[in-house]
Amino acid sequence: MFSAIGTPSRGLVLVYSSFAENGHAKTSTVAPSSCTSWIGYSNRRRPSLVRIEVVPKPVASSSGTEQRESAGRESRDGSASDEALQLRRSADWRAARTYKESGVIFDGKIEGSNAGGLLIRFYSLLGFLPYPLLSPSHSCRDPGKSIQGIAKDLVGSSISLKVIEANEEEKRLIFSEKDANWSKYSSQVKVGDVFDARVGSVEDYGAFVHLLFPDGHYHLTGLVHVSEVSWDLVHDVRDILREGEQLKVKVIHINREKSRLTLSIKQLEDDPLLETLDKVIPQEGQSESDTLVMPDNINIEPLPGLESICKELLQEDGITGVRFGRQGLEKRVVSQDLELWLSSVPAKDKQFTLLARAGRQVQEVYLTSTLDQEGIKKAVQSVLRRVP
Repeated sequence: MFSAIGTPSRGLVLVYSSFAENGHAKTSTVAPSSCTSWIGYSNRRRPSLVRIEVVPKPVASSSGTEQRESAGRESRDGSASDEALQLRRSADWRAARTYKESGVIFDGKIEGSNAGGLLIRFYSLLGFLPYPLLSPSHSCRDPGKSIQGIAKDLVGSSISLKVIEANEEEKRLIFSEKDANWSKYSSQVKVGDVFDARVGSVEDYGAFVHLLFPDGHYHLTGLVHVSEVSWDLVHDVRDILREGEQLKVKVIHINREKSRLTLSIKQLEDDPLLETLDKVIPQEGQSESDTLVMPDNINIEPLPGLESICKELLQEDGITGVRFGRQGLEKRVVSQDLELWLSSVPAKDKQFTLLARAGRQVQEVYLTSTLDQEGIKKAVQSVLRRVP
């Protein structure tokens, strides 16, 4: 007969050994849900020695379940994290579009560069700043350094930028430092202003020139068209201007809608068509001149092509009369080709004076017109374009 008492404990199995009279042990398992300690006894006449052993109950492994649960939690956490990141990026794309539409300037940190431009941090997004849209101040600060060297020096710094493209579908986020500079500095530029400048690049159609501002930096760039390089005929801009050359330019037009500046070099000098005739043909009482005035009885052959030009001038609206004035021979050859200069002397009785010159020969031409001086100038230029 056997009985046991004790305090059960989950996870333990009682193993006991009963030593009978023959000395052989009989081993048995009481129950899977055994306890920490048991007291066993026998009611036989000869007491048996009982050995009590407590061993951990084999528990079914839960590692697979736990791993599956852990993986599930990680998956759910990962999905939640991805969703949060996507929401944040969507919000940042909306912000980028708002910046583009409003034209807001912000300071963007440069995180890197590649062959085409700089990588700009915009909250959770990474945008792009092409090298051509960098401010000219960087290249003018160190003209001898390559654009890659300039980019390397800029990494880690922050610069003022504008968003010029924000396309979430195509993942295109483009910035411009030039546009930001236009907003900041263009109000300081007016037509007629003269700037110290540096030639940035020279093209067939003209030269791009960087303007120097009072703070010592080159913030804006304008175009000097080939027609504004010189009063003389320019066949190749590169014959006159070279990259890096320092010069002065005059602002002759500002297109604020397109953020463009038109500059001129030649207008820093007087237009030859506005040259005062008295500098060439002296008035009575003036002794020194580069021109010898011929007496009226000495005939000088008309300048080649001048008669055709005068006939064409009569076809221009507002010009009612054309007649020849004084003739003369200059001491030196001023120009081999025929030139027409307009006097800056105010018109008298609606009469303007032109000076025709070719080789050493000089001829005055009087125009009667209802036009003003600017109108006469345009009429003369129009005729010169028509007459070969």
